[in-house]
Amino acid sequence: SLLATLATAPICLGRRCGVPAISPLVQYNEKIINGHNAVPGSWPWQVSLQTRSGSHFCGGSLITMPGRAPPYSHVVVLGEYDLTSNSEYLQVKTVSRAVTNPNWNPNTLNNDITLLKLSSPAKLGPRVSPVCLAPANLVLPTNLPLVTTGWGRISTTCTYAPALGRQVVLPLISPSQCTQYWGNRITSSMLCAGGVGASSCQGDSGGPLVYQNGNVWTLAGIVSWGNSNCNVRWPAIYTRVSQFRNWIEYVVSQG
Repeated sequence: SLLATLATAPICLGRRCGVPAISPLVQYNEKIINGHNAVPGSWPWQVSLQTRSGSHFCGGSLITMPGRAPPYSHVVVLGEYDLTSNSEYLQVKTVSRAVTNPNWNPNTLNNDITLLKLSSPAKLGPRVSPVCLAPANLVLPTNLPLVTTGWGRISTTCTYAPALGRQVVLPLISPSQCTQYWGNRITSSMLCAGGVGASSCQGDSGGPLVYQNGNVWTLAGIVSWGNSNCNVRWPAIYTRVSQFRNWIEYVVSQG
């Protein structure tokens, strides 16, 4: 696959969401090249999906919780920043249920979203809290600055995840612009962002693409796919969360 075949976002429809207790440092007017390290704990909805041996393989966003845990082979790690640290207070959760959108197409990568129900409730605090979900049918303006975060590869020659969580500001690209790069692969279930010297890459898949409104951060997209060598001059593709807001609420209501 390119970036990933599945955008895995653990669930959470919290009453208070999208307001980090630790403020992120985002400078929208700087010329972002390849991103930089995030302030520790400033993206408290960012989770790391890991093997049981502790190897990070993709990201996710905390959006709810509860349930019993079957023997899934992966775990969800909340509160992570430094993958090499043994001193961070982490919450490691198994997964009690995984629900992939019924219209997911592994050939076209369309409708690329899976909800993971955590085995037990996350303990919310300064370094673990949910992001807000984009409302259904949300229309965002072209060139809106968006932020994506994660532990994905930082260069085409790097084969391992960086130790520290990173962030980068990317502009939203219009569908018409996006089709100039990707043709008819682009659907209404996708967002296009980047192409200005930075990109998501392998290991970021499933992670958040958020925008700020006042002091509230909202999940607009989920890292999905892109150029196989993470070409920073090509925009990457993100699952359009607003397209799935009603489906998410339906799945959550079913427990």
